Amino acid sequence: MKIFPWRKKKAENRLTTTKSFLWGKSTAGTMVTESTALRQAAVYSCVRIIAEAIAGLPLHVYKYDEVGTKMAPDHPLYKLLHHKPNPEMTSFSLRETLMTHLLLWGNAYAQIIRENSGRIIALYPLLPDKMDVNRDADGQIYYTYWRDLDEKRRGEQAGMVNLSGHEVIHIPGLSFNGLVGLSPIALAKNTIGLAIATEEYGSGFFANGATPGGILEHPKTLNDHDKIRQTWEDLYKGSGNSHRLAILEEGMTFHQISIPPEQAQFLETRRFQIDEIARIFRVPPHMIGDLEKSSFNNIEQQSMEFVTYTLQPWICRWEQTMLNNLLTDSEQDKYFIKFNLGGLLRGDYETRMKGYSIGIQNGFMSPNDCRRLEDYNLIPSPAGDRYMVNGNMIGIEDVGKQWKEVKSNE
Repeated sequence: MKIFPWRKKKAENRLTTTKSFLWGKSTAGTMVTESTALRQAAVYSCVRIIAEAIAGLPLHVYKYDEVGTKMAPDHPLYKLLHHKPNPEMTSFSLRETLMTHLLLWGNAYAQIIRENSGRIIALYPLLPDKMDVNRDADGQIYYTYWRDLDEKRRGEQAGMVNLSGHEVIHIPGLSFNGLVGLSPIALAKNTIGLAIATEEYGSGFFANGATPGGILEHPKTLNDHDKIRQTWEDLYKGSGNSHRLAILEEGMTFHQISIPPEQAQFLETRRFQIDEIARIFRVPPHMIGDLEKSSFNNIEQQSMEFVTYTLQPWICRWEQTMLNNLLTDSEQDKYFIKFNLGGLLRGDYETRMKGYSIGIQNGFMSPNDCRRLEDYNLIPSPAGDRYMVNGNMIGIEDVGKQWKEVKSNE
């Protein structure tokens, strides 16, 4: 076992690089990278909501049996995925980190550490901006990671490290070739750049505005413009001095003016950019604090759609990648890895209770089945595990049977 083993490759065909041709200034003139984009409030909110949602979902290893499936806590991967992927991180922190990488770079990488027997004992996240994906002369995918000094262990060297496909979990996002994902931030740099530019403009506008809403006019010629300007700025410059009382001398008059339309319009632009960024990440605006188009009638439906159309595609990527990279071919016939979305799809309390009532009355749920979903203490068997049906219901093949028997007796 060794973290970041060195390997030599015969030849390489680079599929991607840490340097993207999409990077550069946006059309608004602002530089957009993962770090600058994350400093924008709407981007940070969207990334945080999705990353925390994925990280907070229960993640289990399941086993196929004669009657269906059941959890497999005895499998070595169960504790690794559900509790502690490595000595330094929790399962939540690892998944949150990798999901953040996916949302910003379009790719998430983690190194798989195995014992000599092949058993997986740890998973460590790798930064996407230090990773290259290559194909060697034999057609096999391998990864080149550019390790910094702060990442190396004692006795190791910094620099280029080659890892085989067997040693890396790679979850790609939206992609042209299906092997390497595209960076959402790079593709949407103009939209995010405009949001950054309007925020900077607003900050500068309120910080440098040196008028309480008008201009000064003097009836005569002034000899010391700079002194008057400096006095005026000391009293009224900045948002903290807004609406202070102005005292005018020597016949000076104050003419109130409104904010020019091109300056006032940036507020509307900022509001629109919030919707644009929410659209990029497919997050309902109410989840990032924009309640303008939300109401009590549609928020629950929007939240359900967030699970179905936003989280579910990411979850499919996670589940299928973990299945292929963490389980052997023989294990894939017996085990699978799955997120539990039940908690996010259960609805409100009244809706859940109505659903449980229907399930119990129609015989496809027992009282204990419902209590497990609510984390209640179970009713002792056999009463709690008994399946019941409404006595007024009969099988479709028995419809009219009683009437026929009466007619035959007559």
